[in-house]
Amino acid sequence: MTSYAKLGRTQSARRALFRSLTTALFANERIMTTKGKATEVDSIAEKLITMAKRNDLHSRRLAAEYLVDETVLKKLFDKIAPRYQDRPGGYTRIILADNRRGDAAPMVYLELV
Repeated sequence: MTSYAKLGRTQSARRALFRSLTTALFANERIMTTKGKATEVDSIAEKLITMAKRNDLHSRRLAAEYLVDETVLKKLFDKIAPRYQDRPGGYTRIILADNRRGDAAPMVYLELV
């Protein structure tokens, strides 16, 4: 049984959230979000970069199913994946930021290394 954060959302809302956060991460290469969301998106982004390193049609179609924007998909396969070709893993990092002002939720920066 795999454990994951439900984040108080339904399955479809959680999947949409992770898809949009992952797409934003690849588009901007750095996003600010809560710690719980960042840890989940971190593992998804690692798997997508590893998939993009193979650079075949099957991996491109699998990544296209997950990412929201087609230009981000092209950026992932053409610019981001070749950057990590010799790296065996650890493509992202989480940097602690201040707590959010409204509810004091721990905020972090999630960025590509």
